[in-house]
Amino acid sequence: MQYCGKTDVGMKRTVNQDNFSIKEYAPGILLAVVYDGMGGARGGREASCTATDCFVSAMDAFVENHITEQHTIECTDAQIHRALRSAAETSNKAVFLRAEEDESLRGMGTTLVAVLIVGKTVYTVNVGDSRMYIVHGGQIEQITHDHSYVQYLVDTGRITAEEARTAQNRNIITRAVGTESSVDADVFVTEIDFAGMDVYALLCSDGLSNHIGQDELAEILSADTDVSAKVDTLVSRANSYGGTDNITAVVIKLENC
Repeated sequence: MQYCGKTDVGMKRTVNQDNFSIKEYAPGILLAVVYDGMGGARGGREASCTATDCFVSAMDAFVENHITEQHTIECTDAQIHRALRSAAETSNKAVFLRAEEDESLRGMGTTLVAVLIVGKTVYTVNVGDSRMYIVHGGQIEQITHDHSYVQYLVDTGRITAEEARTAQNRNIITRAVGTESSVDADVFVTEIDFAGMDVYALLCSDGLSNHIGQDELAEILSADTDVSAKVDTLVSRANSYGGTDNITAVVIKLENC
C-alpha cells in the first residue's frame, strides 16, 4: 500500500490540536488514525496526543496477537469490531482520567476516525465528526456518519446537506472521546471490489471537510499524482479556502492483495 499523512495548523489557529498516526504491520495490513482535539490550546493537543498513543498501543497488541507468518489476521469480523471499539474505549478512559487529574484540562476531548485495512476489507471506527471516505473509479463515498448537531438536523430533515456545510453551529459535536467516562464508537466494514480501478481511502479532520466538498475531494484523489502530492493538494486547497481550523489528511492507496 502507498500512504501519506499531513497535519497543518491552518490559517487562523496558532496551535495544532490534530494528531495522526499510520502504521503498516505487514503487506496488506495497515492502521491509520486521525484525532481532532478540543478543549483549549493545551487541552485539545493533550487529548489528541494521549488518545492517539493509547489507541495505537491497543491495536498493536491486538494485531500482534492475531497476525500469522503468512501476513494475514486470523480472527473474525466480530473480533476486529470489538478490538476497534475497545481501543476507542481505552483512549477515552485515558483522556478522561487525564482531565480528572489536571483541573486545567477539564472538559477536553477529541474526535476519532481510524481504519484497520486487512487485504480487501476496510474496518472503520469513528466518534465525532472526523471522516473517512472511499474514492473508487472517480466516485466518492463517505463511510462514516458524523456525530454532530448539524448532522442530526440533516437526518431529521430540518436542513439539507448543502446547508449543513455552512451552518454556524457545525462545530457542535454530539459524541467525543474523553468527555465522558465511556464512549460509544461506530464501526463500519467496507469490502473493496477493485474492478481494475484505483481505490483510495481518505481520513480527515473537519478542518478539511468543512472547506472541500465531496466532488472536489474525489477530483483531487482521482488525479494522476502520487499520494504525497494528493495530501499536499488537499491541505493547500483547504488553506486557500480560508483554513479556519487545523487540517489533517491521510491518504491511502489500497492494493488488490
